[in-house]
Amino acid sequence: MFANYLISEVATVLDALKVINTMGRNGTLTLFVQDKDGRIIGALTDGDVRRSLIDGKDLTAKVSEIANRKFSFLCFDSYDVRQIHVAKEKGIELLPVLNEQMKIVDVVNLKKQKSYLPIDAVLMAGGKGERLRPLTEKTPKPLLEMDGKAIIDFIVEHIISYGIKNISVTVNYLKEQIEEHFASPFQGVQVKTVREPKFLGTIGSLKFVEKFQNDTVLLMNSDAITDINLEDYYLHYNEHNADMSVAAIPYTVSVPYGIFELDGREIKGVLEKPTYNYYANAGIYLIKRELLDLIPKGEFFNATDFMELIVEKGYKVIRFPLNGTWIDIGNPQEYQKAMELVKHISND
Repeated sequence: MFANYLISEVATVLDALKVINTMGRNGTLTLFVQDKDGRIIGALTDGDVRRSLIDGKDLTAKVSEIANRKFSFLCFDSYDVRQIHVAKEKGIELLPVLNEQMKIVDVVNLKKQKSYLPIDAVLMAGGKGERLRPLTEKTPKPLLEMDGKAIIDFIVEHIISYGIKNISVTVNYLKEQIEEHFASPFQGVQVKTVREPKFLGTIGSLKFVEKFQNDTVLLMNSDAITDINLEDYYLHYNEHNADMSVAAIPYTVSVPYGIFELDGREIKGVLEKPTYNYYANAGIYLIKRELLDLIPKGEFFNATDFMELIVEKGYKVIRFPLNGTWIDIGNPQEYQKAMELVKHISND
């Protein structure tokens, strides 16, 4: 996965040039220099090589002599996502992820990825999609196609683009089709399917996900198309020290009549055609993993039930305003709207 980005400290400048040349013009022209014990001791870009030759270094010089020892990297399990912001501002394209022994465990390609979030994701895909029948009589709603691709694939692709690799999909209705769909790795990520023993609401099936790797869990529906910035969402959640964050979409209600302001029977004033602004639940949540213990196992339980429960217990629940695209594919009209939207995105 990241072997192509590694070079030994005893390799020559010429060796490095040959490797960089194979990366092509559209590649990320960066190598990470390993010592004999496999530890990363520096980074080497094509610019570093050019500058070394201009400074008089020979092609036979060792790359350890010209490597940048003050390179940027992420510490596995203990990095701050804001480091990725800084790397982008500096124009850094590749960030190695290193363990405590300074050995590489992953690489973040900022030309292809938007971020690298320490999050587990769970998609709910067990519903019957009754409002979309007859389309869903033999096909589960997440596998309905838009522009030649399943609805759920657009969502999984969006999640993966933020570096999230531990993804589970809870299944129930026509579950075998979704299990077969994710039998092979999806863009290099093995998406796990989790069987829901019965219909358990919008959060109940989380209890059947066997293992979470991170302290934060992203819960989403598998039938809503959105371009939510998951990095901004995660940073907002952390900055406000929240126990749960709910993505919320602006929802405006315009009343086409004059509305009375009343005190009993007495009219105190008239609001002429008022507009009311609200925030509606988008069905996208960030939750502290430890709070999932509060979900009753095997019982029908909605995310709104969970929200009310933890608020009653004194936990902090906040809302994150979602100002981008969000379409809940709940009926044929919304399905058609979503198909037109993704077609436009693909053409762009």
